[in-house]
Amino acid sequence: MNVKVVNKYESLLNNLDIDIIKSVTGEFTPEELIANFTNFFYNKMVLDITAIKNYQNIAVIQELSVNMDMSKVIILLDDSEIVNSPRYLSSLVSMGIYNFTRNIDAIKFLMDNPNSYKDVAQYHQLNLMMEVPNENVNETHHSSKKDKKEEENKYEPKKSVRIVGLKNVTEHAGSTTLTYLLKKQLEKSFNVVAVEVDKNDFMYLNDQTLTNTNHFELQKFISNNYDKDVILIDLNEEGAVDYCTDVLYLIEPGLIKLNKLIRKDPQIFDKLKGEKIILNRSVLDNNDVGDFENESNSKVYFNIPYLDDKLDNHYELDSLLEKMGFNNQKASNDKGGKLFNIFK
Repeated sequence: MNVKVVNKYESLLNNLDIDIIKSVTGEFTPEELIANFTNFFYNKMVLDITAIKNYQNIAVIQELSVNMDMSKVIILLDDSEIVNSPRYLSSLVSMGIYNFTRNIDAIKFLMDNPNSYKDVAQYHQLNLMMEVPNENVNETHHSSKKDKKEEENKYEPKKSVRIVGLKNVTEHAGSTTLTYLLKKQLEKSFNVVAVEVDKNDFMYLNDQTLTNTNHFELQKFISNNYDKDVILIDLNEEGAVDYCTDVLYLIEPGLIKLNKLIRKDPQIFDKLKGEKIILNRSVLDNNDVGDFENESNSKVYFNIPYLDDKLDNHYELDSLLEKMGFNNQKASNDKGGKLFNIFK
């Protein structure tokens, strides 16, 4: 059974042909909604956005997203300028809120066919970051032109963050280690964070700054790190490439691994047309790479040889990063202290 929380659009939502077990009317703070429904079992919640006090303040919606399962909530938006602005809609997506509409007729469809990220990706602008206003989220929002102008001024576009995903195409092609090495190379000049999806192989690298998450929480992790210059993601199997501004597809060009890859998916190189194919742990020279491209009918973006992961600097990675547009790398020949850094 389903629940409704209504206010301005009560009469319209009363005509919605869905089973309702509970309906409440009025304006509610996030705390009140959380208290009313945290321990109440329901299938879906139809939420009239005007039933949320101060809903035009995105921090209020953020409070709901942190404390409620928003995959079960379908939000009916109003026609206000702020709610329909690119920043507001992009922030909803950043919070993992995908089921929103201004069309009453679309609500029933969303109940049976909930949106995924791909369905709302067009609203997600990675170069816009909603700053949470430093104000009491319980204050009433007034809709005067002056207040609207002040509200708009609270949101400032952030600089673009580069989100670089790494994904193994052949089995165990080295995405975890390469993510780690790229982080070490980039952090000499940039503010970088690295995360692994659904696994924690980072733990074996003895670097406490490396972290992990699951694919359900990946979008929230990204939105929480918009202050960084670069987010590196070891995508593994389930990490969504749609979240990334760049994706490096790693192929270890050994004969056995390539034959396994082709038998598993004969169309793999057609699928990788136009993508950044990285030959990793490669022993191929330039002539061999040309032969690889001809036989696979593909284009190699970069060829990375076996790298010593104990070193702190790799000129090969500097060349890759420069090709990707990271032109502020500082050269270093330091090898660090301990040889293996095993005992920490």
